[in-house]
Amino acid sequence: MILLRIVLASLLLLLPAQGQEEGWHYSPLPGEGDRATLGCALRSTAEEFNCIAVRCEDDFSIGIYAHTSRTEPHAGEWLITIDRVNRPFLAEKGEAPYGARLPDPEGWLLHNLQNGAVAYLHPLEGPPAPLNFIPLSGSLYEINRALAYCLPPKPAEPNEPPGVTPANP
Repeated sequence: MILLRIVLASLLLLLPAQGQEEGWHYSPLPGEGDRATLGCALRSTAEEFNCIAVRCEDDFSIGIYAHTSRTEPHAGEWLITIDRVNRPFLAEKGEAPYGARLPDPEGWLLHNLQNGAVAYLHPLEGPPAPLNFIPLSGSLYEINRALAYCLPPKPAEPNEPPGVTPANP
């Protein structure tokens, strides 16, 4: 029994930390739950990763964040390439647990993350982002799943037509 526990623990140490694993999946970072998804670059590990997070904010708006293992501040100028189209962004300081918020007032970034093939994050200040190849396969499904929680709750509609008194009030 003790040997089994040791083997399982050693196997868990060999796996990359969840949250920095490549591909698109729910964000397991603290406080995120079902309302955020991460898309991470190929070969991402707990020590070196480059991810884009899409999340439902507290006010039901959509937030897009750069989440990398760079030691430099994440706020500043970034160039994002999706399917050979470059777009500059002035990233704002992000709230924990992410590095920088990428403003997307026209919706270009969200649309292309959902419908593109590959994305690259290029910080224009400081060191380059590590592992800069984020596949977008599966992103549409995962982003839509996370953003389903961005719809504000609708009030219940009455079952009875107007002017009819319910039989069991």
